[in-house]
Order: sequence, then structure tokens, then C-alpha cells
Amino acid sequence: MRSLPIYSTEITAGSLKVTESRVIAGLLLDKVDHAAWKSALVKENVLQTRSPQTAYRLAQLIRNRLETMPPDLWKLVRDGNKLVATHACLAATVKRNAIVADFFRFVVHEQFRLYEDKLTNRDWIDFIYDCQCRVPNLPQWRENTIIRMRSSVFQILEQAGYIDNTVSRKLRYVYIADEVLQFLCENKEQTVLHCIQLK
Repeated sequence: MRSLPIYSTEITAGSLKVTESRVIAGLLLDKVDHAAWKSALVKENVLQTRSPQTAYRLAQLIRNRLETMPPDLWKLVRDGNKLVATHACLAATVKRNAIVADFFRFVVHEQFRLYEDKLTNRDWIDFIYDCQCRVPNLPQWRENTIIRMRSSVFQILEQAGYIDNTVSRKLRYVYIADEVLQFLCENKEQTVLHCIQLK
């Protein structure tokens, strides 16, 4: 399993990508070699991308996420129903990217605690400012990078059910799929569990 990067802007490359994650999880579970991996992405175009370069980038993004977790989670992504696969992808994304994890911890949870009904652009701006104050040696991201990160994070929240859509961003209570909860508990992924489980 790969180590967790600290506040990587990798999140700008895509949201949960559940459909594509099912495919990549299948390739990982099949333990395909480099040649078969390349053939699947380029010759078979299993991710349905417009170019090999896009396929490689997307596959690497998803693989980086999935490989933070053991194969039992990959099985949930590949074989689970839509809710299970979505929440499994969410768990891997949260573990992979500290920005997503901390936005859950410091913003989403707090908004629910305060009985706020939606997320705003100001919530994101304040969060980024807090990160810059709290995290040593954090890069000074460009404005367009911050906006792209916000777009991806809000898309993730919509796809996982925490907001109704990326326009109104009304908060919704989410019950994590039982299979994903069981996996996180059995694998002692308490940090991830704390981030995504609302109480």
C-alpha cells in the first residue's frame, strides 16, 4: 500500500470516478502485469477515454487511491452495489488525500454540529486559509488550483450524498454502507471512519 501524500493537489484530477474505479479495481484484483495493464488501458480502452495519455492519468489517479487500502476494499468497489462502491471509493479517496479528509473533519462535521443547512464558497476559502496557517511548508496554491480543488471536493460530496448538488450544496445526512463500515472497523481505519461517518 502506498503512503499518504500531504495535502496533494492530485484531487484536481477527478472526483470519485466510481465506474472507472470498478474497472481499475478489477485489474488490480486480477494482478495483471504491465503489458496487460497497458493493453487494457490503450488497446481495449476500458476507461473509455479519448486518448492513451488521459487513460494513463486517470488510471494512475484511481490506482493511487485504491492502493492505500487492502484488496478487500477493491472487492467492494468492483462487486458492490452503487452505494457500497461509492462509499468504498470515498474511503480510499479520504485516506489518499489529506485535503478531502480535513475538509470532512473541520468543515462538514462542524456544519452539521452547528445545524447549518449548506456549504458555501466562503467555507472553502476559510478552510484553505486555515490549512495555510496550520500546515507547515504548505505551498501557496494559485487561485485557479484552489478553485479546481473546491470543484472536485464538492463533486465528491455530491456523489457520496453529503450535499444535494454542487449548486445549492444543501447538506444531507449520510449513512455509510454497512459493508464499508465493517471493512473500516475490521481494518482499524478509524481516521477514515471518523471523517466520513456523521454523528
